[in-house]
Amino acid sequence: MAAADRRRQILDAAVRVFARQGFHTCRVADIADEAGVAYGLVYHYFRSKEEVLDTLFTERWDILLQVIRDTDAEDRPPRDKLRAIAAFILDSYGHDPDLMKVIVVEVTRAANSFGLTHAERIREAYALMGDVVAKAQEDGAFRVDVTPRFAAQAFYGIIEQVLTGWIFEPAPIPVEEIEEAKDLVVAAIVDGLAAPASTRAV
Repeated sequence: MAAADRRRQILDAAVRVFARQGFHTCRVADIADEAGVAYGLVYHYFRSKEEVLDTLFTERWDILLQVIRDTDAEDRPPRDKLRAIAAFILDSYGHDPDLMKVIVVEVTRAANSFGLTHAERIREAYALMGDVVAKAQEDGAFRVDVTPRFAAQAFYGIIEQVLTGWIFEPAPIPVEEIEEAKDLVVAAIVDGLAAPASTRAV
């Protein structure tokens, strides 16, 4: 097996172990057993289980950052941009719920450990989502008495809370509910940000 494939095998196994046992209670040996590889091979690719978690988060978060940048660069209404961002995050849960559980529980909500380590990347996502809001404010589509940063935090906060609720459900979330959530998240934020009709740019 190629080195890249073996490394991926270990990362995928780590997702399952972290999701099932929790990051702090598992050992590197548990990851090796799940991956079906020798204990020492995990250390060949990663210095520690902390580096494994760092890698899992960084890989996924960097994709999210690029999705936000690409979406904001498109010529489409701000509501559509925010829906596309929400859809990517919620679809990520549908594609790999264990990975999203690990990211939410072990990183973005872990304010005193991994969340602090990755605070700059997390803030970057807020800033990029805030840029979408700021441009809509400049165009007169969104009200200007809500700061872009607050709007971005509220937007992502709703999504993260929805994911948290799903994570602790005993059964997988139906595709229909995931689809509905995309519209409900956007409605909750965008309808609150919408500028009164009389003030919108013509």
